[in-house]
Amino acid sequence: MVNGYYEIKKAKNGQYYFNLKAGNHEIILTSEMYVSKASAENGIASVQTNSPDEKQYEMKLNVRNEPYFLLKAKNHQVIGKSEFYSSDAAAQKGIASVSRNGKTTDVRDLSDKEL
Repeated sequence: MVNGYYEIKKAKNGQYYFNLKAGNHEIILTSEMYVSKASAENGIASVQTNSPDEKQYEMKLNVRNEPYFLLKAKNHQVIGKSEFYSSDAAAQKGIASVSRNGKTTDVRDLSDKEL
């Protein structure tokens, strides 16, 4: 089975963010925006620490009643957000995927690439 990985990117506004991708290259978690690449790297470390703990996930609904989840650090700060899912069951599978793939140490820095 192919493992997941992180991609660090630089947004057009100059801030940094990361995506956690599953082995199939689908984005399963997107971070908040960070002022520095070092802060984004700290965010990845926080996902690596918190993703295995099911208590750190919070299920939500968007305005169209589509489920999604947040991954939070122990201090309740949001580390990352999932995509919107078609069902609670699909969102639960997303949580399981982040929990499984979040521990990866495979970090790919794409922040110097043009978007």
